[in-house]
Amino acid sequence: MDETSGHQGDGRSPEFRPYHHPAAGWGAARSVTEFLVRERELVDGPRAIMRMNHENGGFDCPGCAWPDDTKGLHLDICENGIKHVTWEMTRKRVDRDFFAAHTVAELSGWSDFQLEDQGRLTEPMRYDPDTDHYVPISWEEAFALFGRVVAELDSPDQASFYTSGRLGNEATFLYQLMARELGTNNLPDCSNMCHEASGRALQASLGTGKGTVDLKDWEMTDALFILGVNAASNAPRMLTSLAEAYRRGAQIVHINPLVEAAATRTIIPHDFARMATFQSTRTSTLNVQPRIGGDMALIRGMAKAVLEEARTDPKAVDAEFVERHTAGFDEYRALVEATPWAEIERQSGVDRAVITAAARIYCEADRSIFSWCLGITQHEHGVDTVREIVNLLLLRGNLGREGAGPSPVRGHSNVQGNRTCGIDHRPAEAFLDRLAEVCGIDPPRAHGLDTIGTIEAMHRGEVKVFVGMGGNFALAAPDTPHTFAALRKCELTVQVSTKLNRSHLVHGRQALILPCLGRTEKDHQRSGLQVTSVEDSMSMVHLSRGMKRPASPHLRSEPAIIAGLAKAALPDSPTPWEHHVADYDRIRDTMAQVLDGFEDFNRRVRLPLGFRIRQPARELVFHTPSGRAEFSTAALPDVVPTDGVLTLGTMRSHDQWNTTIYSDDDRYRGIKNLRTLIFMNAEDMRARGIAKFDRVDITSTARDGSTRALHGYLAVPYDIPRGCAAGYMPEMNVLCAIGDYSTQSDQPLMKHVKVTVERSA
Repeated sequence: MDETSGHQGDGRSPEFRPYHHPAAGWGAARSVTEFLVRERELVDGPRAIMRMNHENGGFDCPGCAWPDDTKGLHLDICENGIKHVTWEMTRKRVDRDFFAAHTVAELSGWSDFQLEDQGRLTEPMRYDPDTDHYVPISWEEAFALFGRVVAELDSPDQASFYTSGRLGNEATFLYQLMARELGTNNLPDCSNMCHEASGRALQASLGTGKGTVDLKDWEMTDALFILGVNAASNAPRMLTSLAEAYRRGAQIVHINPLVEAAATRTIIPHDFARMATFQSTRTSTLNVQPRIGGDMALIRGMAKAVLEEARTDPKAVDAEFVERHTAGFDEYRALVEATPWAEIERQSGVDRAVITAAARIYCEADRSIFSWCLGITQHEHGVDTVREIVNLLLLRGNLGREGAGPSPVRGHSNVQGNRTCGIDHRPAEAFLDRLAEVCGIDPPRAHGLDTIGTIEAMHRGEVKVFVGMGGNFALAAPDTPHTFAALRKCELTVQVSTKLNRSHLVHGRQALILPCLGRTEKDHQRSGLQVTSVEDSMSMVHLSRGMKRPASPHLRSEPAIIAGLAKAALPDSPTPWEHHVADYDRIRDTMAQVLDGFEDFNRRVRLPLGFRIRQPARELVFHTPSGRAEFSTAALPDVVPTDGVLTLGTMRSHDQWNTTIYSDDDRYRGIKNLRTLIFMNAEDMRARGIAKFDRVDITSTARDGSTRALHGYLAVPYDIPRGCAAGYMPEMNVLCAIGDYSTQSDQPLMKHVKVTVERSA
């Protein structure tokens, strides 16, 4: 079995001490300083910090997709963003001498931390099977190799084009254009593993695949409900909004099986007075801990409490809004009233009194926002849960007005922009029609493969070419051994990357590593210095301008790499690839003709703070079959584990960004020098005769009855509901079977793995 690990073996013993300090604050400042010293970036690192997320001449943080401050705050930064940028700006290099000194077999034995810690890739490389080394190849030869292999395919659907989410809008548009001009909609992306459920649910309920609120709404709302997200690590700049909301008297309810650091208190680093006086601000007024997967039942319980309140208080339900703007209310009300409180308590794992307390906060707030992340979506019933959140919002008319609405937290910078700009294996007909008209191509109409579909097709030998545009696909995907085997069956794998990672070592018969510019670096093309655009998780589109000299003169921008691949694979293409890449304004002019909301793109994106893509549902315009916001009536799923079984959710540590691991520490959860662990309820541990730091074996059972196991992990007692457990990805991705994905969203069930835990022999 293939297994992965983080940065371990430095001689420190594992430690666990519960964290009781404020999120961010001096702990973050100390961690950032130590990281800058370790990476030897005490000059360029602080310079980059002063330019990151600036609306005039700055670059967008390549980390999370949280919006930039609406006031143009000049220190709108966070610990993980600084680490992410410094990691990219490292002075270390992975050049031809490095590859000459190490075989792929040798590198495969290195940890994932060790691989990325070697530094930036410097020139194109080709895998040589005779020597098991990567060897230099020119850009022209690399493109020609790609073109030859693609030309030999029996069908364009034998190629699949993945993107991780970091790709800028302009490169994204060119990438999907290349794939569709070739003749395939095989465009998997990281959303297939993260927020696909959100998009499908919001589209079905409201006629839009995005949230409707913006940061100004967060500044005006009366109540915030934060579900299934560890904001202090995954969207750290949210802490500013939470602290400001608390100080102005808004109610903040966190709903999560774990009480994370962001749900307690914080000191915002750019709040110098509070930093100097060690004065923290609370970030919650109520914490609710449902069992893993129990969120839908909890939201159903809140809706039930609201409807019961409406029997004596007619203002509890906004009857006028429901009558004018929604469909299906009577059916939904009947369903909720027929759901017994006992079943709601059993499935949610939360007492009725706590659920009604949360509902009371909701009823007393004039305007409410519900915000959620992967703790909601990575379940079989993820779509139903998001729709249930929308149901609750509709009951009180929390849509189409300031300070109210749904607000999914997209994890990766520009992952939402990727979908907006065409990365979608199920494209809309209207989009394809415009693409055909404007670009003069005949795009395919059949749906393509998503992430799971691509892995399975590679495994069957039906997809022979895999292109990874950023990210670390081999580690991000579920069922690690199965995914590895699938990639190795390809004829050609192409990875466009900034740093060495596992996906370069798990490759096809032929393999290319194509190094690209980072977000922090200057992008010079024939017409001069270029800028790219990104979209944040609240539909704001703004420019990003690199500030640093590229790590190597041989690097190319992502648009230039895509154009080179496209020209080689499409010798008779009607698209002026070189013309586009010479000046990105030309790409944006084309995008303005194809994409809804991008009209007058070049002018609007240069406005201070950019522009916001219009959200029809925010204006109470619903592109649904009924023309209204639609209530859903899904039955509650049974999420109570059977005797002896735990429901395990995978997650990131604090000192980690996606599959990039900065250290083996997880400060906010009190962990030092340990990643191979499982967090468990203390009673569950006692019932199994397991003590703190005992070695345990973790076995998952898939839907098809097959099992997967990890051995020798350390058990850590934690404040988590009985029957639940948690541990780190990507190490625990091994446990999630490739066939265990949601039938509603096709997302792998990373937050709902059924496991047994026993002391190791």
